[in-house]
Amino acid sequence: MMKFSKRFALQMIASVAVSAAALSAHAQTPLTFQLNWTAGGANAGFAAAVAEGFYKAVGLDVKLVEGNGSGNTAQLVANGRSDIAYADAVAISQLVAKGAPMKVISTVYQSNPNAVLALKKMNIKSPKDLIGKKVGVPAGSSQTTMLPLFLKANGLKETEVNLINMPPTSMVASLLQGQVDAILGSIDAYQIQLEAQGATLDVYRFADYGVPTVSTSIFASNAYLAANKDLVKRFVEASLKGWVFAIDNPERAVRALKTVFPNVNDKLAASELAAIGPLFCSGGAKFIGKAEDALWARSQDLLAEVKLLPAGQDPKAYYTHEFLPAPQSMRACK
Repeated sequence: MMKFSKRFALQMIASVAVSAAALSAHAQTPLTFQLNWTAGGANAGFAAAVAEGFYKAVGLDVKLVEGNGSGNTAQLVANGRSDIAYADAVAISQLVAKGAPMKVISTVYQSNPNAVLALKKMNIKSPKDLIGKKVGVPAGSSQTTMLPLFLKANGLKETEVNLINMPPTSMVASLLQGQVDAILGSIDAYQIQLEAQGATLDVYRFADYGVPTVSTSIFASNAYLAANKDLVKRFVEASLKGWVFAIDNPERAVRALKTVFPNVNDKLAASELAAIGPLFCSGGAKFIGKAEDALWARSQDLLAEVKLLPAGQDPKAYYTHEFLPAPQSMRACK
């Protein structure tokens, strides 16, 4: 009996050792997450999830990689060069409509932050005043993808506006130096940068001028989703926990961002994070991280009007709620 008990005990110890090794291996599961833009307040929730240990708590070793535009990030996943990423839902949906095998799995910005920005001295008092003006357009960005819809919603034709494609990094300087009359930007990036340099602006948000569409979202390739269901669910839950943390603790979230990306401008990042507050629970959202079916349907209709998406497309082709946490585990919108 003693001999059996000793053998059983040794087997149990061995089993526990194997389980511990498996857990240790699981805790080191690497995941590279491709961002839509360079590090800043718009990525603070993900950085908080890294620095505060939310990803590690669910067994993930997450590396955040900076991007250079939603259109480019969406293309990386469509081409199989990235598995899971963060980009504007319009850029993603356009590629899905063309056959790219990928889906949105969680939406952080329930309304797009896109806007036309002009210095007040240019006397652009409405979108109609853009007729004949030089407007800087950031190449490869979600704003560029959305521009035809904004123009149509405000009774403008592309031929009536002098659109100038330029690198995203030159947009702010070009406006301040008078090389363009206005720029296509966003409230969470260019507007903050301009105001930080003392600029007074006229701002025309797409969401306020006829284009309220679902926006920046976590998405992944279908193959990755099928092969990593549990991992993706853990990633989404930890990411949303990071965003809730950033909303509740903006100063700590900016410190987390600085920890993950040491070169980030923390003052600018704090302004960016403050600016995007209204986007988390707009568009009829009930939970942070979940765009409701009605908003997706409205977005599909709007985008189909200007042929950015095919008419009659089922919006559910673009997204799934399968990887979201249970409602009781999500932060409800007030």
